[in-house]
Amino acid sequence: MQVWIDHVECCGVGVCVDACPEMLTLESDGLAYVNLNGKKYGSNEPAPLPEAFLEGMLDAAEECPQDCIYVSA
Repeated sequence: MQVWIDHVECCGVGVCVDACPEMLTLESDGLAYVNLNGKKYGSNEPAPLPEAFLEGMLDAAEECPQDCIYVSA
């Protein structure tokens, strides 16, 4: 599984971070990033999605008002 965020669409609302704080963070530019093991993944940069965080990330994608979080196999 992989996850990525489209920064063209992201407006930094932050509900995604509330849903999956283990993997998502808001940065100083006001956008959400996937943060895994200290590496931040930028716009359209797929990050591996550990099974342990799948449910939280699916919740984050569903709650995102901009629909800019993508999860794929």
